[in-house]
Amino acid sequence: MENAHEIETPALLVYPERIGENLRRMIALAGDTNRLRPHLKTVKMPDVVVMLLEQGIRRFKCATISEAEMAADAGAPDVLLASQPVGPNAGRLRSLVRKHPQTRFSTIVDDPAAAEALSAEFAGEGRKLEVWLDIDCGMHRTGVPPGREAFDLHRRLGLLPGLVVAGLHVYDGHIHESDPHERARQCEAAFAPVAELRGELERETKGPVRVVAGGTPTFPMHARRGDVECSPGTCLLWDFGYADRFPDLDFLQAALVLTRVVSRPAPDRLCLDLGHKAIASENPHPRVRFELNDAVAVMHSEEHLVIESGRAGTYAIGNVLFGIPRHICPTVALYSEAVVIRDGRAAGRWRIPARDRRLTI
Repeated sequence: MENAHEIETPALLVYPERIGENLRRMIALAGDTNRLRPHLKTVKMPDVVVMLLEQGIRRFKCATISEAEMAADAGAPDVLLASQPVGPNAGRLRSLVRKHPQTRFSTIVDDPAAAEALSAEFAGEGRKLEVWLDIDCGMHRTGVPPGREAFDLHRRLGLLPGLVVAGLHVYDGHIHESDPHERARQCEAAFAPVAELRGELERETKGPVRVVAGGTPTFPMHARRGDVECSPGTCLLWDFGYADRFPDLDFLQAALVLTRVVSRPAPDRLCLDLGHKAIASENPHPRVRFELNDAVAVMHSEEHLVIESGRAGTYAIGNVLFGIPRHICPTVALYSEAVVIRDGRAAGRWRIPARDRRLTI
């Protein structure tokens, strides 16, 4: 990169042309922008939301109220909050709906008491809140199993004032087999009882039941169904964790981290300014992959990453290294802005407001 010397480190770099190509590949895989509800937890940047809108995407998914507010501020017409709002967050969601009447907001529920609390918030609003029944298809993190309990809760939701049932939300984050055939088999097995529940509900309601399904790993499988909305997210930026595990998913690295050598504590060691505060650290090493392909992490602390390499002697204090994160989603959340790279040069910055837990609401 021509002007890397101008960029303070550590820094997050984003490549709009590559993001655009990943977006085109997402649309091609889905077959239609109306089939897509991209998850914004990965990008958290209004500039990327604008890119999605320019390509005709109108539905979005997010994990936090701040992400939902960021999306609405950027002009998103339909935003699903894929986290059951409890406590003060129920009131915050109501405030967000009031602030952005042009945006169609919805959320997920899996608990009668939580649904009743939402009903109390929205009963007097004059505008009903759409709720998606969250289905546990095997991950056992949130949701209700696709059986009688789900059927009864779906019916109960339809009776609560201030709410309207949007459909079923089904996240299969427990499916991460590298082999696409085995992943497809597991995806089908997990979705089969959901399809059965959907059929029962359609007979009950005498109308279609919408389904939002999957994340990035099972995106190709759900895209083939033709009758669900798909919610990939990581593939907009990509990382080496997913690239290594899912070689069948053809997406480009569109975000890197930039770091500098701040010390050379030994002939074969480099100390970089890429600590826990600058790269997602919930996974084992390597948490970042450098052009030094023999680099081995030997120490990681809040501000520093120490690596060993047979080529360490070729680097001087102040030299830069480019790294591909293992997990891009929480890495983005560590930065307040991203440096935009165009034609091999830093050419501006994009804000990352949705890294914050609270924007204005």
